[in-house]
Amino acid sequence: MAKITASVFTSHVPAIGAAMDLGKTQEDYWKPLFTGYEYSKQWMKDNKPDVIILVFNDHATAFSLDMIPTFAIGTAAEYTPADEGFGPRPVPKVMGHPDLASHIAHSVIQQDFDLTIVNKMDVDHGLTVPLSLMCGEKDPVKDSWPCPVIPFAVNVVQYPVPSGQRCFNLGKAIRKAVESFDEDLNVHIWGTGGMSHQLQGARAGLINREWDNAWLDQMIADPVACAATPHIDYVREAGSEGIELVMWLIARGAMSDVSYDATDLEAARAHSVRVAHRFYHVPASNTAVGHLILENN
Repeated sequence: MAKITASVFTSHVPAIGAAMDLGKTQEDYWKPLFTGYEYSKQWMKDNKPDVIILVFNDHATAFSLDMIPTFAIGTAAEYTPADEGFGPRPVPKVMGHPDLASHIAHSVIQQDFDLTIVNKMDVDHGLTVPLSLMCGEKDPVKDSWPCPVIPFAVNVVQYPVPSGQRCFNLGKAIRKAVESFDEDLNVHIWGTGGMSHQLQGARAGLINREWDNAWLDQMIADPVACAATPHIDYVREAGSEGIELVMWLIARGAMSDVSYDATDLEAARAHSVRVAHRFYHVPASNTAVGHLILENN
């Protein structure tokens, strides 16, 4: 059967992609951030997945205020990098995995989660920046991403947005779906967006380093409690765009340590997760950047 072996969490700041595309990664402003992903790029080579489920939010590219699904899964064979107003990023086309994506959609819907099925869409920086950070710079013609990617879009743009608890439970459902797929696949699930940032209003530029790291501590050690964090806490402490962190809880909910009986100590040891890498940096274009890699035991 297919298995989720690791989860990756990272911010997807659009300026990070621009810095890579314009050759600015070694400039004084950007170098500390990209240094924090050097381990991750090597880890990705050493732990190459067969498929990535990449949870992100669309930024009015594939969807608009006319129609915004709460949860949408891409089932297409390929996805083109979107033109977000400055031309598409010079990165390779994203290849999908229609068989696994369709299976996940069927399984998750049967578990009472309503998903929108997307057979065609362009993907913006929310998806391509994490790929660039983890896989390095790629020539759009000569290179390809290391494996197929299943885009999983979450509405964190227009209220009402899903709760952290809903996202966490969805992660559990995705894990169950993957494990019922009758093919031996090594699957990674990535949660992207965040951390603290606000792009408008009187608090524009807000960054809350202390809250960000406390939230990361809790997401790692006590994800059940973290999933119960109410929306108002994200908005108050992490800014209006800090709500993107609920997407990380989908990836966290898909890890093995949340699927056992918490009173069973032997099961707890067998299903523990390991922190392979953790990184935090501010600022990147007035945004806090968080990054984490978790491996199933």
